[in-house]
Amino acid sequence: MTVAFMVWYLTYVICSGWATGFMETRVYGNINVALVFGLLQFLTTFGIAFLYSRHAAAKLDPIAARLQAQYDEEDPR
Repeated sequence: MTVAFMVWYLTYVICSGWATGFMETRVYGNINVALVFGLLQFLTTFGIAFLYSRHAAAKLDPIAARLQAQYDEEDPR
């Protein structure tokens, strides 16, 4: 997921710097490809955060809870 996002982000940056004609292409009214790509960066970021949150809740939190329980049992305080 990280590699895919980095490729997506670097494509956006490279296109912004060297494919300005493409990025200036109007999609609808005053909305151009650069604006759409920029907004999709935010959407992608929030999507990845949401997916990771679901993964962590389902897979990592139970492991952390078990480790915490073991620690609490072994802690002499």
